[in-house]
Amino acid sequence: MITKLVVLGIYVGILFLIGFVASKRIKGLDDFYVGGKKIGYWAVAFSARATGESGWLLLGVTGMGAIAGFSAYWVVIGELLGVAISWFFMAKPFKRLTDKYNSITIPDYFESHFKTKTHMLRVISSSALAIFVIIYVSAQIDITGKAFEDFLGFDYFTGAIIGFLIVLTYIFVGGFVAVVWSDLFQGIMMFLGLMALPIVAYFTIDHSENIIGGLNNIDPALTSMWGTSDDMWMNISTMIGFAMIGLGFLGSPQVYVRFISVRNIKEINQGRWVAVVFTLLTDAAAVTIGILGRYLFTEAGQDPEAILGNSGEDVLTMMVSDAFPLVITAIYVAIILSAIMSTIDSLLVVASSAITRDFYQQIFRPDLDQKDLGTMSRLVTLGMALLALGVAISVALISPTRTVFWFSIFGWSGIAATFCPVMILSLFWKAYTERGAIASMITGFASVPFFKFYVQNLDGIGKYFEAIDVMAPSFVTAFIAGFIVTKLFPSKPIETEIIPDHPKEGVG
Repeated sequence: MITKLVVLGIYVGILFLIGFVASKRIKGLDDFYVGGKKIGYWAVAFSARATGESGWLLLGVTGMGAIAGFSAYWVVIGELLGVAISWFFMAKPFKRLTDKYNSITIPDYFESHFKTKTHMLRVISSSALAIFVIIYVSAQIDITGKAFEDFLGFDYFTGAIIGFLIVLTYIFVGGFVAVVWSDLFQGIMMFLGLMALPIVAYFTIDHSENIIGGLNNIDPALTSMWGTSDDMWMNISTMIGFAMIGLGFLGSPQVYVRFISVRNIKEINQGRWVAVVFTLLTDAAAVTIGILGRYLFTEAGQDPEAILGNSGEDVLTMMVSDAFPLVITAIYVAIILSAIMSTIDSLLVVASSAITRDFYQQIFRPDLDQKDLGTMSRLVTLGMALLALGVAISVALISPTRTVFWFSIFGWSGIAATFCPVMILSLFWKAYTERGAIASMITGFASVPFFKFYVQNLDGIGKYFEAIDVMAPSFVTAFIAGFIVTKLFPSKPIETEIIPDHPKEGVG
């Protein structure tokens, strides 16, 4: 225990040092929210990926690999496609436009792009962010409590509160710069930890038996990419659900604010390869860890959840404890916390900017000076964080059988369904209107609870929608709503925004 606490103390000390150094660079609100638009590609790429992955990668995806076997690699395929499309096709036009509009938040971009005469888009986007960010952050706090409980033997609630206080402190001090720098540090830790574990585990296995043969002996369905059910439509639904998780990378504010912050277009050209390689290696490693854990710790006929925890989410803990000495195990505690906190900090800064700047200042108090706005932003961050902590603890008490994977995905899906269709259509369809954007956002926002709490409970089709989960159908309905409303209520088309590459685009 002492060794683990010492390592954890060093990790927390590094985060606090990052926050202190970053605070020296905060001279205005654009520094607090987007780092003055001076962040380099390594930091942006690692920050975007660390933010997009969160604790669900280390605990949720590893667990899914243990339960679903090879079919969990559809998560890798979906995420890789989502990240690649985002960085290769959307990031550059988005960066050019936000620079052109001098935007520092996503609602800034929407309002400038659609040349709005009302604040409706700001109100909707700020409200949606506040609600789903609280849900998503609460899921990460939940994972924090579980990590402290599993690795350090802390009471779940004590661990959740400790992790909450750590991340809140360095955000409070250093804002977005601290978030990005800490994400770079934490992203490197995640990468090294995920890459090392399956390699070490592989060499500790007795290779007198073929691993694939051993998995077949446990359950032949584990080695099929096409699912573990006898129902073909259930397998198809599950694969769609896994693969469509990557849709969330096509415009989610906590990811796209990184493109606003990057120094120039040239940095995106370099950063995209870092992001794609990071995604491929870490996601594939997470699923592989789960599969190896299933091979190591279960036998034919056993209920995997009885051995590996609810949805297999104890598999990482068991693998680390089995493969490494105490000191390395302690480092993995910090790695798991890195994955969690890199998401919590980013979400809180984005949500704080939405409430403080996009809602309160832009609509009610345009005369509010930078100092007062900065103070209010920190107070809003604190308030939202406390609310998320309350939600996490409440869910833990009400639903002790909850899963990390799907709890996180619900919040992630809400943000994605609300914002990603609008982001895609605004960048690539010049006829898209403000009314269409409002229709997309409201439909995407409302579809998530509709599919989760109504459609999934229907007899017959409900189980298939449960396997698909809420993101894909909510995404589709938001697209359709935006298209129909734009066609029904057209306005003067916005001039095409797909600006061709400029030979001097790297200068900045």
